[in-house]
Amino acid sequence: MNQSLNKYFSLYFFCVSIISCAQSKKEIIPQTYVAHKISEAITIDGKADEVVWEKAKWTNNFIDIEGVKTPKYKTNVKMLWDENYYYILAEIKEPHVWGDITERDAVIFYNNDFEVFIDPDGDTHNYYELEINALNTVWDLFINKPYRELDNVVLNDWNYTGLKSAVSVNGTLNNPNDIDKSWTLEIAIPFKDLRTAYNQDNVPRDQFYRVNFSRVNWNHDITNGVYSRKKDKDGKFLHEYNWVWSPTGVINMHLPENWGYVYFSSKEVGNNESFIIPNDDKIKWKLYELFRANKAYYTANKTSATSLDDLKMPIITIDKNEIKPTIETHSFGWTISAKSPFSNNVLIIKEDGSFYKENK
Repeated sequence: MNQSLNKYFSLYFFCVSIISCAQSKKEIIPQTYVAHKISEAITIDGKADEVVWEKAKWTNNFIDIEGVKTPKYKTNVKMLWDENYYYILAEIKEPHVWGDITERDAVIFYNNDFEVFIDPDGDTHNYYELEINALNTVWDLFINKPYRELDNVVLNDWNYTGLKSAVSVNGTLNNPNDIDKSWTLEIAIPFKDLRTAYNQDNVPRDQFYRVNFSRVNWNHDITNGVYSRKKDKDGKFLHEYNWVWSPTGVINMHLPENWGYVYFSSKEVGNNESFIIPNDDKIKWKLYELFRANKAYYTANKTSATSLDDLKMPIITIDKNEIKPTIETHSFGWTISAKSPFSNNVLIIKEDGSFYKENK
C-alpha cells in the first residue's frame, strides 16, 4: 500500500472509530430486492439493452445515508444473476458527468463514484467493497472487520480477478459546455471471487446476501474547462453527499448489519416476487443495537455491561414474541446472545461484532 493510502486509512480508521457506535434515532429497516436467475448471456458494455434487463425491476430511489433527506439527483439499480456472475446495473442521473482518476486502486471516491458492498454470509466480517467512477476506474478492497474494530485489516491490493464493468454516458464526459443526463454502470461480479475455499460451490441459489450500494457526489468547480471538487473560502473541500440504496442511519457505510438484502431467486426474471426478511434477522438487528450500546458503555466505564439493565434498553419483541438477550463476560471478551423462538437457534454476537449462530 502506498504512503498516501496509508495516510488515508489511518485518518479513516480514526474518524470511523469516533462515530462507529452512533446510531440514528430513526428505526432503520433494510431494503430488499429479488434478483432473478437468467440463462442468456449479458454483454457488459454499459448499454443494458438485453431483454432480461428490461424485465428486471429497478430498486427504490436512493436516499441520503442517514435516511432523512431526498438526494438532488436520482439513482436506481437493477440486479440479475447466473451460475457465474452477480450482475448489477446502476443508472446515475447527473447533469455534469466528470472524472479524473485513472489509476486502479486509487481513492476513487475523490471523484463522483458508485460503490458496491457485499457480505455473503451476513456475519459482518470478511466483506468486499468496490468503487467505480465515470471513467470506469476501479478500486476493490477486502475488509476483514468493520472500521469500528481498530485491529481490522484492509487489503487494498486484493482484486476481483474476473470483474467486468463498463460505463456509458448519456451526454459527454468531462465536457462542461453542455448539460448531461446520466451515466450508466454495468457490472458483473464473479461468484468465484467471493469463495472462501478453492472448490467451494458458493453460488447463492435461493439464498440472500447482505448488500448495499452507495453513490458519492461532490459539488464541483470548473476552471479553464476542467472539473474539480469544490472548496470553501478556506481552501478545504466541501463535504461530499452520500446517497445509498439502504440507509445505515449514520454517515458510515461500514455497518454491514444495516445493509440491504438481495435474494437470488431461481425463478425466471419478470416474476412478481417479494422477499420476506427472516425473523431471526430481525432479532439480529436488535442484538446489534445492544452491541453498539455495550461498546459505548465500555468506552465510558472501561468494562462491559453485565446485564441488560446496565444498558437501559427496551424489551425486545419480534412478531409478538418477547426475546430475552443475555450478556456474558469472559476472560477473552464478551458476547451478547438470544435464543430465537422461530428457529430455536442461539444467535450470538462477539465483542468484535462478528455474528454466528449455534444450531439447536
